[in-house]
Amino acid sequence: MSIPIGVQLYTLRNEAEKDFVGVLEKVKEIGYEGIEFAGFGGLSVREVKKAVDQQGLVPVSSHVPLDLLEYDLDQVIADHAELGVKFLVCPWVEEERRKGTGDYQKLAETFNHIGRKCLEAGFQFCYHHHEFEFVRFSGEQVPALDLLLQQTNERNVHLELDVYWAAYAGESPVQYLKRYQGRCPLVHLKDMEALEKRSFAEVGEGILPIGEIIAASHQTGVEWLIVEQDECQRPPLESVRISMENLRKKGYVAGV
Repeated sequence: MSIPIGVQLYTLRNEAEKDFVGVLEKVKEIGYEGIEFAGFGGLSVREVKKAVDQQGLVPVSSHVPLDLLEYDLDQVIADHAELGVKFLVCPWVEEERRKGTGDYQKLAETFNHIGRKCLEAGFQFCYHHHEFEFVRFSGEQVPALDLLLQQTNERNVHLELDVYWAAYAGESPVQYLKRYQGRCPLVHLKDMEALEKRSFAEVGEGILPIGEIIAASHQTGVEWLIVEQDECQRPPLESVRISMENLRKKGYVAGV
């Protein structure tokens, strides 16, 4: 069976700020099965749930700032329980909290605590990385991301693998999926232009081995592929449509 494909609404952030409900309608029309939140476009949780339910979309996951996860986790859990989200994701760590091995040890403790509370409430907690987590600190044999994962409980803390940022850092997304088999329930499916700047590209329009990544996702227990494009050269809705069309042409979309 095909892995279901969702879209990260951060890609459509400007459109969602103007018309969140309208964006959900277009996402459904394009053919995405689920969504990953990056905020609620100024709507209440109840309004968001109503709009998502009306479109028949799956509220897969939500990117929640670390400060909210640390200091307002009970409310975060309550809101997302109402929405029916399964995965709560920390999307970013400020630079001052990731300057050395000791910082990542502290992050591991924080993530273990957050992840344990999420698990008790019926959620899975994930960490979404960028390129900076692949730095190797002096005296360390592995990247900081590996240190973080090694020092966290695999039941409490999972990885949302971002294939673009892994490749940008010179790592193999396929190998990371295999290394952490069963611990990467979510994958940010992205592509990279074959240019010196290595800009973001629509899925299937760039140089990343999308077929190999999806094959590895099947082999390693990935539950959702989430299309994201941080910056688009085209109108963002056109970009997410092109990504879906390319995935459909290759037969990666369920039922196609």
